[in-house]
Amino acid sequence: MANTTLFQSVKTRLTAADTRNEAGGIAYTLTPKQQLAQLAATGCLNSTYYTDAQDQLEQVLELAENLDAEFIAKTAVYARQKGFMKDMPALLLAVLAQKDVNMLARVFDQVADNGKMLRNFAQIIRSGAVGRKSFGNRPKKLMQTWLLTATEKQLLNAAVGNSPSLADVVKMVHPKPREAWRAAWFAWLIGKPYDREALPPITRAFEDYKQSRQGALPDVPFQMLTALELNSGDWTQIARNGSWQQVRQNLNTFLRHDVFVKSKNIKMVTEKLRDQTAIRRARVLPYQLLTAYQATSEKMPFEIREALQDAMETAVQNVPAIRGKVVVCPDVSGSMHSPATGYRGSATSRTRCIDIAALVSAAMLRTNPKARVIPFERITVNVQLNPRDSVMTNAEKLANIGGGGTACSAPLALLNREKADVDLVVIVSDNESWADLGQWGGKTSLMKEWDILKQRCPEAKLVCLDIQPYTTAQAQNRHDILNIGGFSDQVFTLIGSFAEQGMGADFWVEEIEKTELAAVN
Repeated sequence: MANTTLFQSVKTRLTAADTRNEAGGIAYTLTPKQQLAQLAATGCLNSTYYTDAQDQLEQVLELAENLDAEFIAKTAVYARQKGFMKDMPALLLAVLAQKDVNMLARVFDQVADNGKMLRNFAQIIRSGAVGRKSFGNRPKKLMQTWLLTATEKQLLNAAVGNSPSLADVVKMVHPKPREAWRAAWFAWLIGKPYDREALPPITRAFEDYKQSRQGALPDVPFQMLTALELNSGDWTQIARNGSWQQVRQNLNTFLRHDVFVKSKNIKMVTEKLRDQTAIRRARVLPYQLLTAYQATSEKMPFEIREALQDAMETAVQNVPAIRGKVVVCPDVSGSMHSPATGYRGSATSRTRCIDIAALVSAAMLRTNPKARVIPFERITVNVQLNPRDSVMTNAEKLANIGGGGTACSAPLALLNREKADVDLVVIVSDNESWADLGQWGGKTSLMKEWDILKQRCPEAKLVCLDIQPYTTAQAQNRHDILNIGGFSDQVFTLIGSFAEQGMGADFWVEEIEKTELAAVN
């Protein structure tokens, strides 16, 4: 007969927590690929509640040292195109510039897909954070190609911003244009003599307007116009011509400059904010809409705030309707009140981790009206939500509760006490559980409660959505457990696929590895 004590001990070793998280609680170490995916999908290279930007940088560089270039490249593309991240994908491009320039060439255009990303890449290389400070021939050629193929509009948009500016980048890589307009434009950009008649039309119109201050405003990024003395009519034209993101970001500016004094302007802006095609094209993150909503002045017209709520409904349209009994558990503990994108001085976002958790929960409730929402900190918190209310309304209601320690096992313990029937549990947290102290060498409290629930509901699945850049988990990756990071709407797609298919024990990594790279030239 088999030695039951022996085989029980082997099973315990396989499920035992093997590390401690940043809050001091016991946890499981994610695989290197999962760690890189987590950092790339959530890290903004800013300090968070439990860690700082330098730690994140060092973690990425250490992981990249031992991971293959193809997975790094696919993670960069995934984080940029699916997660809509900026800093981390650019950092991974810089890593590839040192590790494998051929792989860099395959993904450069997929990651450096606008001028901001090009400047981020240049900044990281020149900082020396990933090794040498020089670009090298292949990276320099890739940057030159971007500059020599970008449209005038793309170049003008890229010219907004510093550290480095686009002019700095041009001086670094010395592109050699063949078209007369591009040669004139680069000379204009870096302050050298240029042929005014050779300037492309939008830039020439901008120079003409600066001199005459007459006629329609040129269609340049509004940041290029703010140094000029503009009247309310000018600001109205900026709102009319601006991109969806520019309008979303500058609602309070338009308010201050009397754009919304006229009802026709309110109607124009609300129609733009509600434009479903523009919302999708802008690749807007749901949390960015929440940030805009939170930041609007008390004097903002009611119609504008309503339009932001409607835009939110569009932004979360891909939240899946999941069969069976769904439970969503937002973490409302003290650490969740820290800024979602980290501390950035005066640029720190008003949107907190708790806002993201509340937003995910409210969005899930919107398309799964029978879902149960169980907020938690050290204990579960009772709150009544109306699934017919808007995502924004329910998100605000959830975000206004909580505080205290973190016990990720609390909602599962409640479900087990109730002997509840469950098909899918989604826990949205920073994963820094410590108040449900487990014994070192054993399972985390969350895993203990999950195993009890599985005895009652053998087909149940668990998703642990981590919205901060940490590299440990409270639950092990298994066929029934998905650890995932990020707060783009892409997470909803992954949750739906996992709930429907189950798939393997490393589902998220498998999704990243499906990312298609450009062919080798």
